[in-house]
Amino acid sequence: MMTWRFLTFLGWMVAGGLAGGLLELQFHSDYGPVLGCIAVALLWFLRDTSHAIQLLGWLRSDEMDCAGLKGGVWGDIASRVRRLLRQRDRSIADAENRLHDFLLALQASPNGVVLLNPQARIEWCNQTAASHFGLNPQRDVQQVIGNLVRDPAFADYLSARKFGSELQIPGRNSTPTCPVNLSVQIHPYGGGRLLLLSRDVTALEQALAMRRDFVANVSHEIRTPLSVLAGFVETMQTLDLSEAERERYLHLMAQQAVRMQTLVSDLLTLSRLEGSPVPGVEVWTRLTSLMQQLEQDAQALTQVIRPLHGQAHHLVFECQIDVQVAGVAHELHSAMSNLVSNAVRYTPAGGNIGVRVSGLPDGRAEFVVTDTGPGIAPEHLPRLTERFYRVDRSRSRETGGTGLGLAIVKHVVQRHGAELIIDSQVGQGTTFHIVFPAVRVRPGDVESG
Repeated sequence: MMTWRFLTFLGWMVAGGLAGGLLELQFHSDYGPVLGCIAVALLWFLRDTSHAIQLLGWLRSDEMDCAGLKGGVWGDIASRVRRLLRQRDRSIADAENRLHDFLLALQASPNGVVLLNPQARIEWCNQTAASHFGLNPQRDVQQVIGNLVRDPAFADYLSARKFGSELQIPGRNSTPTCPVNLSVQIHPYGGGRLLLLSRDVTALEQALAMRRDFVANVSHEIRTPLSVLAGFVETMQTLDLSEAERERYLHLMAQQAVRMQTLVSDLLTLSRLEGSPVPGVEVWTRLTSLMQQLEQDAQALTQVIRPLHGQAHHLVFECQIDVQVAGVAHELHSAMSNLVSNAVRYTPAGGNIGVRVSGLPDGRAEFVVTDTGPGIAPEHLPRLTERFYRVDRSRSRETGGTGLGLAIVKHVVQRHGAELIIDSQVGQGTTFHIVFPAVRVRPGDVESG
């Protein structure tokens, strides 16, 4: 390019010299060629300076194209600068897109993310963090995080600059009746900046608490019959008992053994329900068959209880419709049997117990157990399906309950897409409804395919 520029300038000078020679012949001047070369050089200089000024003006402007520079050295420079500018703009656009995608990913994170500068001022935060700490993502930019998160433990954590472990603090909406626990940790990164991560561990803490309560309840439930058994065994080993006393102790020991066996069986049932896949619609169970089994079980149970409480219960079982429901037979039998046995155990002697299968207008099917027992106070109803929850602990133990029956019912109902409804009034009895959705109900005479 420089060679071409030199040759072009030399061509201009030659042309100027020739033009000056012609003028010399016409005007008889001795300096024609020299003046021609000077004039051409001056013209070249002015033209070159004009292009340079035009290029500088373009570089100072925000325009992408320089219309007046299309050829020559200055045009080539302008073209190369224009190419570099386009590359720069593409690089900036790519970087902005990558930053936008990165921020979108952080925005979608289930954890709170806050970017802090070296002075712990907020540079950016996602919506999760804003919800955790009560921040405004636009208004609170450049605010000191310590001025907005006023928890004393967090202030000490931030000032100590020892970020090797997590810190748990109450969430923004935490209340004594509805606690919210946040786990926060700060990670230093480039240039002294700080990355604050937060996650809601309320459910985890509740699960841990439930597990602790569960272990404590199981230990307590098993410890009691074991203590009774151990006491009876020691008594029988150390004392000279009559045959009647020995028979009585053996009977009581058998009761405690059955109680432990029932508890273990219910625990295994719950574990199996929680660990197995949700039943699909491939297996169908006919409710008339289940009702026959339930009636037999209820008759046997009421005959066992009758010697203890006197008059037998009045049992009424009726199938108003013949349907099949999509579900596992032994799971459905377990849930329904729990409801029927509870009605028998808690209904006073001579009371009425009704068990019914009926259809609803929208195609759903309903299994209903009604008793004339003591009823349940409204404050107990929301917690009835919790594990080991008992309205009356002493009465529950007298009737042989483990506190897990309704928890099993709830799990079976949920696994089959059904709904459990409990209606009760103190002194008037209780009604349990299991409502199966229409998509899991079909006529009883349909053959399985």
